[in-house]
Amino acid sequence: MAALQRKTGLGKGLGALLQDDLKVSPNTTSRDIGDTSAPSAGSINFIKIEQIAVNPFQPRTDFDEGALRELSESIRLQGLIQPITVRQVSKNQYQLISGERRLRASILAGITEIPAYVRTANDQQMLEMALIENIQRENLNAIEVALSFQRMIEECNLKQEELGDRVSKNRSTVTNYLRLLKLPPVIQVGIRDGKITMGHARALINVGDIDKQLFVYQEIIDKDLSVRMAEILVRNIQEQLKPKKGKGVGKQLDFQYQKIEDDLASKFSTRVRLNLKNSRGKGAIEIPFESEDDLSRILELLDW
Repeated sequence: MAALQRKTGLGKGLGALLQDDLKVSPNTTSRDIGDTSAPSAGSINFIKIEQIAVNPFQPRTDFDEGALRELSESIRLQGLIQPITVRQVSKNQYQLISGERRLRASILAGITEIPAYVRTANDQQMLEMALIENIQRENLNAIEVALSFQRMIEECNLKQEELGDRVSKNRSTVTNYLRLLKLPPVIQVGIRDGKITMGHARALINVGDIDKQLFVYQEIIDKDLSVRMAEILVRNIQEQLKPKKGKGVGKQLDFQYQKIEDDLASKFSTRVRLNLKNSRGKGAIEIPFESEDDLSRILELLDW
């Protein structure tokens, strides 16, 4: 088999990078594919895994162990098809740019050498390539994407518009991700762990008060609220926080009535209002609804 040292182009398919019958198995070595003692930038080479250090700029922090085992078994049986990407930092020493999941799975499969595309890159280019490669794969959770965006802005000295151009996203999308990092840590963990979606998080961002954010977050989890229902709850909370007009409305509800409002809001997943008419406790309970479906849901909770 011919040595794997020819130049390759980024825009070409896998067939232009590897011979069709080339696969890496635990028994594959550099002797099977030709001399790889002097890998050159821009080429595909088989490199010993022990010579490859992980990417210190890797934005991804969570790797699904089950998925890694599945990929490892596939590599063990079928071989590794897609090369990883590395840069050479010294003689026989390399640093991973992208493909950490493939590298980890190959190690689990018992492979000692792995096909790698060798590129020339400085630290900033390493960071940028790693971040963009991960973001474009769309397999990061929203918090990891947000942290990646923040790192690109801070460490690559990019403005939001420039960042959007690099990752093919408009500025509003970039801004929405960055705003997630202003949410309380417990909510960020919930986003990372998949307890709530990006849609839920965007609704929570619009709640200025941290205590209210945590209240809505817990409601979403406890009652399995859809994004639409979460948006309704947030909107009602915002209405409740607006200054009220009219007779006797200027004064704050005391603690007892505020507790009743919060408990009712929790029950109906919407902000309930207690409208007090006078000092003798006369008033009304107002339960707003956004649609016929929302009304039906509330009536069902009332056993109507």
